[in-house]
Amino acid sequence: MSILQDISRTRAPLASFLVIGLAWASFSAQAPVLKSEIEASDSVYGLVMLLASVGALLAMWLAPLAHKWAGAYSLMVGSFLVGTGFIFVGMSSQIVFFGLALGVMAAGAGIVDVLANAEIAEVEADTGVALMNLNHGLFSFSYAGAALATGWMREAGWATLSIFIVFGMGIVCLCLLMRIPKRHRLETGIDALPARVPLGFVLTAGAVVLVAFLAEASSEGWSALHIERTLQGGAAQGAMGPAILGLTMGIGRLGWHFINYTGRDIHAMIIALLISAFGMFLAGIAPNLAVAYLGFGLGGLGVSVVAPLALGLLGRSVRGDVRLTAISRASAIGYGAFFLGPPLMGFVAEGFGLRTAFVVVAVLLALVGVVLVPLYGRLAQEVSKAPIGA
Repeated sequence: MSILQDISRTRAPLASFLVIGLAWASFSAQAPVLKSEIEASDSVYGLVMLLASVGALLAMWLAPLAHKWAGAYSLMVGSFLVGTGFIFVGMSSQIVFFGLALGVMAAGAGIVDVLANAEIAEVEADTGVALMNLNHGLFSFSYAGAALATGWMREAGWATLSIFIVFGMGIVCLCLLMRIPKRHRLETGIDALPARVPLGFVLTAGAVVLVAFLAEASSEGWSALHIERTLQGGAAQGAMGPAILGLTMGIGRLGWHFINYTGRDIHAMIIALLISAFGMFLAGIAPNLAVAYLGFGLGGLGVSVVAPLALGLLGRSVRGDVRLTAISRASAIGYGAFFLGPPLMGFVAEGFGLRTAFVVVAVLLALVGVVLVPLYGRLAQEVSKAPIGA
């Protein structure tokens, strides 16, 4: 099957994923200068990001209602919020304004993330073709490209706001591709989850996604700072941290898409989490840039498939009329990584340094790989033995 056909099947959710990639990559690659402009310490910066993430969590939880309200244009509305918040982040010079703008950006990303994953799950159910890793992989490549471009712009002396405006124009263009079919199945399951889907299964799926996103968020938001401050790298070298993460995550996800085999999802997640744990540990103890880049590369390659596989398994296990609600709940739990990650990284970095912060993330990844994912596998087997949503 042609990859172009697969892309065409999910054009709208893919475009929305690209919006998230462009926005967060440019933001993350400029973290050092943004942090300096608002004059925030590590812990204060982490706290601001924590507060902004509250809006994203609420938005993800209410994403089914957003779909009911905006229908075919729901992805477009969410992406517009991402773009609006993104531009105002670039204009911010005060912590309060920065936090509010980041909250709007994060809330839009929360809505887009849930609805895009649900739409992909619907297309998978309709076509029988696994498409989750393809879309997440192309998101990762867009993230890597945007991070590199942002680093080059910074090295060339571009003003912060100018960089935000360029990527903001790209976001506007992508919004034109985001009209989705109005699906009756996505509207009937908004209130169905508590009685019709095993809560433990959804919670465990969300916890696995949370840890995967925690590793991703740690590298996205703090790798540039680690490289520039701890290892004395330049702006372009700092931008290589999130860029390498995005590149290796894209390679891992597209590789799994081409394998297109779902029979060993649990084993794949365990191995991937252990590889990512080793990578994050390596990045934390890195004596130079080369070792740090290798660590972030292994971290991205390992964690790349975890969230798509976990969400894909959840989506295949539930009936269509509860799929959006189940995915929104699991995604909201997973997005807690952006709620827990900033204070975890910020407070650990403040007290013990960024090296220790990355080692802590590595330990969490390893624990989830050997404890939580096997439990998720057992729950998935139990769920598959009974009709779900009946």
